[in-house]
Amino acid sequence: MNNLSLKKLFLFDIDGTIAVGNDLLDGTVELLKYIEEVGGKAYYITNNSTKSNNDYVEKFRHAFSLETTEDLFITSGYMMLQFLLKNYPQDKIFVLGTASFIAELRKNGLHIVETAEENITCVVVAYDSELNYDKLIEVCKVLSTTEVPFYATNPDLCCPIDFGFIPDCGAICEMITHSTGKEPVYLGKPSAEVVRVCQESSGFNAEETLVVGDRLYTDIACGINAGVDTCVVYTGEARAEDLTDTPYLPTYCFQDVRALLKAILS
Repeated sequence: MNNLSLKKLFLFDIDGTIAVGNDLLDGTVELLKYIEEVGGKAYYITNNSTKSNNDYVEKFRHAFSLETTEDLFITSGYMMLQFLLKNYPQDKIFVLGTASFIAELRKNGLHIVETAEENITCVVVAYDSELNYDKLIEVCKVLSTTEVPFYATNPDLCCPIDFGFIPDCGAICEMITHSTGKEPVYLGKPSAEVVRVCQESSGFNAEETLVVGDRLYTDIACGINAGVDTCVVYTGEARAEDLTDTPYLPTYCFQDVRALLKAILS
């Protein structure tokens, strides 16, 4: 029995790992079916905070024909929400993000503002596919005129899309940092807390856990930080040559998730 066959808890990145845009990548359905057959569980640990958990359920249903539930998505937006509820439950929070992300924060009772106002206690920046220059002006104004903590959902510099890549939260934050001199604290992957949330919810242990992703400095680093095995696939950002010069060496490397499934069954 190989070590991969021991895995029951699979933590999948989404963009560039099991899907690109609205296209599900080859082998994903078969791998998910295998996980179900062996009594395992699949969670989706994405740093994409543009969508709420319910948005992802709807996308998986309509774009991928996959039935899921909200609790299976541990997004960087979810991690940020839990952090804010714990640390800033009654405070005024400035947020740069999509309308969906902001609505989710407000739905959970947080006091969110989108313009530079008095008594803001912290700044939050997320991956914003609705970004415009007015939003950048407002966040720079807050960070330049006040001394408040600066948080961001994820350090990813780019997000896979059908034609290549587009700027992600890390790239947006780079613009803001160069303009204000303020650097954010990131809460999504590579935080080990993402893995712990899934393990506590599912009941599976570290030996049974595998983090699968396409990005070394977030996905693979997340698994390493949590002390679990990792698998990189080359359907997104990472390439085989990247492994020659990285502190985030994965346990396993495969061309895609179909190749991962084949290795599990071998």
